[in-house]
Amino acid sequence: MFFHKKELQFHAKPDKPDPMFAKHLQEILGGQFGEISVSMQYLFQGWNTRGNEKYKDLIMDTGTEEIGHVEMIATMIARLLDNAPINEQEKAAEDPVIGSILGGMNPHHAIVSGLGATPENSAGVPWSAGYIVASGNLMADMRANLNAESQGRLQVARLYEMTDDRGVKDMLSFLLARDTMHQNQWMAALKELEEKEGGNIVPTTVPDEWEALDFSHKLYNFSEGEDSSRGIWASGNAPDGHDFQYESTPEGFGGKQELKPAPTYVHATPPLDK
Repeated sequence: MFFHKKELQFHAKPDKPDPMFAKHLQEILGGQFGEISVSMQYLFQGWNTRGNEKYKDLIMDTGTEEIGHVEMIATMIARLLDNAPINEQEKAAEDPVIGSILGGMNPHHAIVSGLGATPENSAGVPWSAGYIVASGNLMADMRANLNAESQGRLQVARLYEMTDDRGVKDMLSFLLARDTMHQNQWMAALKELEEKEGGNIVPTTVPDEWEALDFSHKLYNFSEGEDSSRGIWASGNAPDGHDFQYESTPEGFGGKQELKPAPTYVHATPPLDK
């Protein structure tokens, strides 16, 4: 059950309207690593968690928080669009020359949403549920969460440098801080899960007899040069306790690829090199 409280988590008041920057902010709203993505990712992870209540509660806490971030950014976008010249943007949508002169405000903000935010990224690509990860494996999900927060914080930092608006910067500063917390909490939860499950390779439930262990810890040099051989991943102990190995001239193990001719009813090209 969810309740909506009629106040924002943090201020979302720009110093002045800026329709162009409203378009930029769409990335951290409806982009692959935006707030819609992380809110849906965490909520579905939480809803699908079976037992493991403290992890479920952590995930649900964060997913619900992210809904508030969606509202906050959507509000900021709407305020940045205040008094945007709609008639000129309609012309821009029809005439790319005018559009380039005006500097690239998102015409969807004028034509589709009536000067409001939209569930899409900064290039106008609609948000996709395919962006989210909710696997049912907590270790795998925590790693996906850490990546999402890392990419999100990177994008917020880049946006911070793109504006001089103090009000926008204040909101972005809050989001940077929350991304710091979320990265830390996912790292802490991941470390605890690795210790509890007795391993760090997902899934930990795979028995040794399923895996071709001769290939489990070898780095193969499949690109020109051998710079990778100087890394800690090429020799010494692997994180799972085994030893890394490096192979500079790897060879195939499966033999030559040879396929039978296709049956005639699929109308493929028959063998011609006899």
